[in-house]
Amino acid sequence: MEEENRVRVLVVDDCPVDRKVVERLLKNGSFEVIVVNSGKKAMEVLGLHEEMSPAINDQRFDIILTDYCMPEMTGYDLLKVIKENNSVTSVPVVIMSSENNAQRINSCQVVGAEDFVLKPLQAGDIQRLRGHVRRNKQVATTTLGPAVPIMCKRPNTFLDRTRYRLRRVVASVSWVFYLGCIWWVLVLVLAL
Repeated sequence: MEEENRVRVLVVDDCPVDRKVVERLLKNGSFEVIVVNSGKKAMEVLGLHEEMSPAINDQRFDIILTDYCMPEMTGYDLLKVIKENNSVTSVPVVIMSSENNAQRINSCQVVGAEDFVLKPLQAGDIQRLRGHVRRNKQVATTTLGPAVPIMCKRPNTFLDRTRYRLRRVVASVSWVFYLGCIWWVLVLVLAL
């Protein structure tokens, strides 16, 4: 398969054995695979982390496959960050889990997960991933036409980084303002 036609997949899983199994299955299916061991590392690779490396930011993925249960940042949390970010929101995200929990599946789909697959992954799951990528490319081509390849090659990470930083500033200012208000209320109450 030609390099430009290969499906690029980002695999996020904290378990080394599961990562290796998924990586082998995907590579056998002619996927180009990038593997990371945490949601935070995935954010760096996707260019969604504040301290990101410019060399990594240019990577583009056709699909993201993430474990649900991971320390520090769950697959659900990673999914929410991805779906809030304009540069990668259109990339299909598939959640993996060893637990078939209907509430978990529903909450992931509500936030924007393309699919939910049970571990261990099977060959049929790999075909489902390929189908998600194919449908996603068809939708993008249909809705945006010939501009899609140009727009998808290099997402505007500068705006996304700026938005991320502004959200952090607003969040910290909100807390300072909130604490200031509480302080003034206490001063007024104690003065009475």
